[in-house]
Amino acid sequence: MTKSESSNAERAAELIDRRIAELGDWRGETLSRMRKLIKEADPDVVEEWKWMGTPVWSHDGILCTGESYKSIVKLTFAKGASLEDPARLFNSSLDGKVRRAIDIHEGEEVDAEAFKALIRAAVALNTSAGKAKPRRAK
Repeated sequence: MTKSESSNAERAAELIDRRIAELGDWRGETLSRMRKLIKEADPDVVEEWKWMGTPVWSHDGILCTGESYKSIVKLTFAKGASLEDPARLFNSSLDGKVRRAIDIHEGEEVDAEAFKALIRAAVALNTSAGKAKPRRAK
């Protein structure tokens, strides 16, 4: 990582910290917990801040974004349609040909191990030479 890339990553981490603090409710707690799980699953993940205020986690390409809305925290996996999801965490954007998302509502818990497995699968897909075909939602 170059000095400029390192500086950008540090700035992104600060902006994500600020977003979590600004939310100040269950959404901030949820985003913080999911961020921690992402980092546990992939210690080499790169945090970015894109599209005028969206936390993004990347590893050789985007893994997922973390958006917060009034009633949900949404984690959108850029290539989610190509990932196995045996725990059926994906519950949004199921008709999309590329993306899949996990919408988390207040009081809901996401299976930590299943989520980390999705992150690791997304990393593997991004770092593989081959292109996987999208899987149909069931």
